[in-house]
Amino acid sequence: MTGTVLGFVGAGLMVTSYLMKSMLPLRYVALAANVFLVAYAIAGNSWPTMVLYLAMIPINLKKVAEIRKLVRAIETARADTPIADWLLPHMSRRQARAGDTLWSKGDVATEMVYVHTGQLRLVEHDRLLGAGELVGEIGLFAPDNRRTGTVTCATDCTLYALSAEGVAKLYFQNPKLGFHVVRLVVARLLNDAERARGAAAAQA
Repeated sequence: MTGTVLGFVGAGLMVTSYLMKSMLPLRYVALAANVFLVAYAIAGNSWPTMVLYLAMIPINLKKVAEIRKLVRAIETARADTPIADWLLPHMSRRQARAGDTLWSKGDVATEMVYVHTGQLRLVEHDRLLGAGELVGEIGLFAPDNRRTGTVTCATDCTLYALSAEGVAKLYFQNPKLGFHVVRLVVARLLNDAERARGAAAAQA
């Protein structure tokens, strides 16, 4: 009877974890489910089940540690700390050559990119982005999910990319990411608006 209760509690917690979106509470609930299901397996002498859920415990503990590390990095970041400083560990590195087009205006936005070395060119604005700058975030949050401009490589570049799925995952791990990205988007839009006003004034 006790084993059955443990099994039902573990199953209930496991189902609950699948319904949760916030990653840190999800992992805690999944850990609790693993413990109950291990106890259930021991009570019922179900050794394969015990091994399965016992193996899940260190996996979930590792995920909890990773999420908590990200949370601490975000919470301790100063207002002027570049967002890429704590995004970089979650991004994938790749090389690009001078003349390569990362994306064209109107393309579906699938990632945002951090410039590690080299320079990118915002074609429509004839503007260069150098090391330490992030680009592509606006398209990820645009209503139509489309690129607002063309980006090419002005020089050979080392880039770090974070997919749209990766951004969503990090957001669910810590909603504060949304605030930082929105602030970045607003700053980029204000800068573009200021450039447009300057260009209009020069032509007047």
